[in-house]
Amino acid sequence: MSNRPLAERLRPQTLEEYIGQQHLVGPGGVFRRFMETGNVPSFILWGPPGVGKTTLARLVANTLKRPFFTLSAAAAGVKDVREAIESAQRQKFFNTPSPFLFIDEIHRFNKSQQDSLLGAVEQGTVTLIGATTENPSFEVISPLLSRCQVYVLRPMDDAELQTLLDRAITTDTELVERGVDVVGTEALFRFSGGDARKLLNILDILAAATAATETGTEGRITISDETVTDALQQNIALYDKNGEQHYDVISAFIKSVRGSDPNAAVYYLARMLAGGEEPRFVARRLAILAAEDIGLANPNALLMANAAFDIVHKIGMPEARIVLAEATVYLANSPKSNASYMAIERAAGFVAKDTTNRPVPLHIRNAPTKLMKDLDYHKGYKYAHDFDGGFAEQEFMPAGLEGTKFYEPNSDNPTEAKFAERIAKLWKGKY
Repeated sequence: MSNRPLAERLRPQTLEEYIGQQHLVGPGGVFRRFMETGNVPSFILWGPPGVGKTTLARLVANTLKRPFFTLSAAAAGVKDVREAIESAQRQKFFNTPSPFLFIDEIHRFNKSQQDSLLGAVEQGTVTLIGATTENPSFEVISPLLSRCQVYVLRPMDDAELQTLLDRAITTDTELVERGVDVVGTEALFRFSGGDARKLLNILDILAAATAATETGTEGRITISDETVTDALQQNIALYDKNGEQHYDVISAFIKSVRGSDPNAAVYYLARMLAGGEEPRFVARRLAILAAEDIGLANPNALLMANAAFDIVHKIGMPEARIVLAEATVYLANSPKSNASYMAIERAAGFVAKDTTNRPVPLHIRNAPTKLMKDLDYHKGYKYAHDFDGGFAEQEFMPAGLEGTKFYEPNSDNPTEAKFAERIAKLWKGKY
């Protein structure tokens, strides 16, 4: 049995072998144009683990036969960045395209590390390729982000995972020699979660488990819902560490907080951190959760989550685990309401489908010029603070939407029950 993981043995060598991301690599896709023209800007690949970010970067460099320098942001410092740039400068000759500098997990670079890239990118010393599982808008400094195109990679769907599975069992020498019986793929695809690397790692685990139970020679490998589930339960630590973002565990973590179970939430928090999860990713999820699932039932939850987010960014591990635990327990024990989340979802859904051009009512428009005043902009507006209770009844919705209700307070918790009472009193049943 080979020591090389299946994912490495099956790494695509050409764009034709690359599975998925047809919006980028398919006919007319931007990466096809890169290969044809050789004109490649600095860019960032953003997507979940195991969808081919590193592979795509290497394919571009290999196809164009340009030097390819690589750094892992998890281990590199400013000195490593400068040394890589100096090496790239030595490889760049007069009138030749810039070498590629690939930075994996670029979201892990701090500001000073990212600043050290700016000059080389601006001057064309290198063409930067970044790979990240995190939103670049939050993790990449604006000057660097403005000099890069961002391409979004998507999780693989079941059809693409099936293509990958078929290729693995029909082209990989070791799997062909062993023989693979595919009885069912539901569990395999479900545990893979759109991650090609996870799927191939699971096949490695199945192969090892089968080899361990056979005497003499390595036996055939059976892929079924039962064999996949059993193998992963016996190798849970290995499986978790093979994923970079552990979306299955983060899902359980979020659902435990939403479900008001602090014990389960802290358990999944511990599993994520033990598996190498990025603490800032957890902090960001807590901030989202505080707004989405707790909201106005306990407005302090968002303040707590925001404070945790800020502190985790400042102090890092191992102390960050204490901050994350405190925020997790607090949010899990908070009353829950998704009323604000549902309000914006309803409003966004309405706006997306509404083809009517709905002018803002004249009386709530600003009138900074005489012409606007002559056109009755701002005429009749009632300044709320001039009225008793700081409220003046007037219409704020565009014509045709009067009385449309998007926000529905959750009357099961005291805070929003008071909101519901106030809305009913002020608007006299309008909403």
